Amino acid sequence: MEHIAALLLIVGCSGNLGECRELPAPTPVYETFEECEAEKPVSLRELSSEAPHVVATCVYVDPALEYDDATIEWDVTPDGKLVASIEPVTDDLTVAMQVERDRHTHGE
Repeated sequence: MEHIAALLLIVGCSGNLGECRELPAPTPVYETFEECEAEKPVSLRELSSEAPHVVATCVYVDPALEYDDATIEWDVTPDGKLVASIEPVTDDLTVAMQVERDRHTHGE
């Protein structure tokens, strides 16, 4: 199994940064963070025509994290900087909260 140390996240936004969406990175995962950083300018150039404002960042991947139990959380700041992290999903808590909400919604 390939070890993933970083992933490249690329986001395209409207000119005023009001609407943003993830864009598919040509190579989304890297074995080292440095490889990701080196490829970032190339990927930005390749996708520059996809949106008025395209930003990218390399996100460190914790080797102890189970990939199925994580989500990428990202935001574009008002000054146009992309900030992102990989966060573990706490399914047990999420499921418990959903069950509790369903009980209140359905009057149980």
